[in-house]
Amino acid sequence: MALEHAILVSLLEQPGSGYELARRFDRSIGRFWTATHQQIYRVLRRMEADGWVSVEEVAQDGRPDKKVYSAAGPGRTALSAWLREPVEPETVRHELAVKIRAAAFDDPAALISEVERHREGHAALLARYLHGEQRDFPDPAALDARRELQHVVLRGGIEYERMTLAWLDDVLATLHRLAARTDSGATPPSTPGSP
Repeated sequence: MALEHAILVSLLEQPGSGYELARRFDRSIGRFWTATHQQIYRVLRRMEADGWVSVEEVAQDGRPDKKVYSAAGPGRTALSAWLREPVEPETVRHELAVKIRAAAFDDPAALISEVERHREGHAALLARYLHGEQRDFPDPAALDARRELQHVVLRGGIEYERMTLAWLDDVLATLHRLAARTDSGATPPSTPGSP
């Protein structure tokens, strides 16, 4: 997926200025496809030049005119073609998981505060997702297709955060158990090839 596709989806859901689009990325789409504000503005200019988006100048009192972008015909065509392309399973780079494995060659307790920090962040994100679900989807049976698809993506995010929290709880329990073993005088983990 290219940033262009994420921008087109957002603009089809609701036209907006570059600033509004960047804020939407910060709040929602950014959990699935990250982009800086500068990247969004740069890609919007290219999409405008390619005819993928149209721009309407909107006058504002006491401020410069605002550019409001919306998806144009060629953009919709490009999105439709992309929608039909196969998607390969994503590879995940997970630095925390590598650190957890590395703790076998050091003091596992040294990683506890970092895992707790990650857990707090995921718990806060889950709470935000759940709040958004209650606010935006109070009656799932009454949703149109667009809103139903938005909701199913949000539910995926909710389940991902729940799974991540369960895993982090397991990691913390393991780290605490290993730290207690070390504190009780048990032999710390050895490196491969050591006696």
